[in-house]
This record gives sequence, C-alpha cells and structure tokens, in this order.
Amino acid sequence: MRNVLIAASLLVAGLSTASAATLDTVKQRGTLVCGVSTGFAGFSAPDSQGNFKGLDVDYCRALAAGVLGDPAKVRYVALTAQNRFTALQSGEIDVLYRNSTQTYLRGTTLGLRQGPVNFYDGQGFVVKKDLGVKEPKDLKGATVCVAQGTTHEVTLGDYGRANGIDWKPLVFDLPDTMYQAFFGGRCDAMTQDASALAGAVATAAPKPDDYVVLPLTISKEPLGPFTRNGDEVWSDIVTWLHYGLVEAEELGVTQSNADEMTKSQVPAIQRLLGVSGDLGSRLGLDNKWLVPAIKAGGNYGEIFERNVGKASPLKLERGLNATWSKGGLMYAIPFK
Repeated sequence: MRNVLIAASLLVAGLSTASAATLDTVKQRGTLVCGVSTGFAGFSAPDSQGNFKGLDVDYCRALAAGVLGDPAKVRYVALTAQNRFTALQSGEIDVLYRNSTQTYLRGTTLGLRQGPVNFYDGQGFVVKKDLGVKEPKDLKGATVCVAQGTTHEVTLGDYGRANGIDWKPLVFDLPDTMYQAFFGGRCDAMTQDASALAGAVATAAPKPDDYVVLPLTISKEPLGPFTRNGDEVWSDIVTWLHYGLVEAEELGVTQSNADEMTKSQVPAIQRLLGVSGDLGSRLGLDNKWLVPAIKAGGNYGEIFERNVGKASPLKLERGLNATWSKGGLMYAIPFK
C-alpha cells in the first residue's frame, strides 16, 4: 500500500510540474509569446509604427501584465489561418489569441484546449450597396471571396447546399489579399466574421459608404484563446484572466481606478483584486495579479469599446458581448 501511495504522489508531482510548464517558461524567458492574426482591424493589426493593436492584443498585454508585471513584455507572432494551430502545438507561441472559432473538432482533435469565449460573432457577408442585395439568398450565382483554412469556407459550402445557392467561392490564403480582391471588384460578396467585415470596410475599403454588411449571419462563431492540453495551470490562468476582466466590468473596476479599488470593503472586489483570499497564489502568481492585468487595458467593457465598440472605427454594438446583467452572454464564474 505504501508503494502505491508513493507512486501516486510521484505521479501527482509529475503532473503538477508538467501542468505549469508554460508558466515556468514564460517567467524564465521574461517575455510572453502571443499568437495573433496577420491583420484583423479591431482585433490584432499593426499600426503605422508597426505596433499591434486590438482586442486580442489587449488580452495578450493583460496576460503579460498579470504574469510578468509588465504589459509591454510581449512578442507578437502574426499567424495565418493555416499555421495558427501548428504554431501553438509546436511550442512556437505560448497562447493563441487570434479570433479563432471554437468548435467540436478543434476541441477534440488538435491536442489543444479552448479557453472561454471572449467575443461572440457570426459569419456574415459584405456587398456593394448598389448591388441591391438584402440577404445571403440573394447571392445566387455570385462570386464570393473567402479565406482558406477557416470555418467560413466550410460554412459557406454548407449553407449554399442547404439553401440551393450556387455561389462560386474564390479562396484566398491571406485576409489582406482577399480584401484587395473584393474591394478591387473581383468578387460580388465577401464572407467572414461580421466583426472582421466591419473592420475591413472601415479600414480597407476605398469608399466605406459604398458597402454594407448584411444584417443576417449564417453561423455561430464563438471566438476565444487556445492553449495546449496537459498544461492545466497555464490554461487556468488564461481562463481566469478573461473571467477577471468580465468580473471587473461588473464590479466597476476600471483601468484608472484599479489601484484605488484595492481599498474597497466589498468582499467580491477584495477577492478579485487579491486583497483577501489566496486565489492568485493558487495559480502560481502574485495574489494581486489581476490588478496590473486590468490596469494594462481596462476591464472587458473598456477593451471592447476601445477596439471594436462605438469609440472605434468598427462602431459595433455590444449585443451578445454585453454582460449578462445587460442582456448579453458575458458572465464571469464567481471568484470564490
């Protein structure tokens, strides 16, 4: 019996060591390596100085701040739809924040763990206004630009077959190439996540007012981070970072008042910010790790509004991405 207990203890110790592998690597390296897209306005795209900006980028910054104490300690790796999962599987990146849809097959066949959804989206279409199209079914016989290696390519075929629409897909390796083709007139329509289409029109269209994103979406596109299986501690950190940013919005903790809110007498705020309890230390982090994470870019609502909301060129409504108390789906698991 004693030998069995020793063996079990060694197994648990081995699993604990393995599960903290990425956290240890990031701490030793002193830099977070974050996988992002090659350029989706509002989510991750380089500005005129080459600095990445966007909702996904703000999550990378928040993660670096929480783990390393500095939101600037991030190296961004721009990935295509074809190489994003391979980069994570091979260890080229520590975490994938690249507006990637979470699906059954991706969750069961890639050896990766899907984190909590940080943006609820749907596949849509953009067309020129003068085409007179009101819904996808009006696109019979149309040429449709679509990115290769995405759920959009599959869904486009599924929706067409289910509804008797004989559209002609024109497939591209890179979003930028697809945008150039569509806005250059090679396609009648372009399909992608509705948020990405809004970003493309706002930033890549020669005359944005000439285009319209159709109101109907044809799929569910829950977007969120990916980590590697078998790395439980790191996956938990990525998971609780998101819940922490959502909880901060619910509790009124912001980028500007996070330090001041550590003096709050509200128990939920004290737990969130590590003033009471030992929630941070259970993840191998400073107990107040969410304070610098929130200060890096704000709570979830601040990150949303700055990058894709009304304060951004995309001007998206919160919709499903509002907190549960305001009719949306964003709901933080309690910090207890």
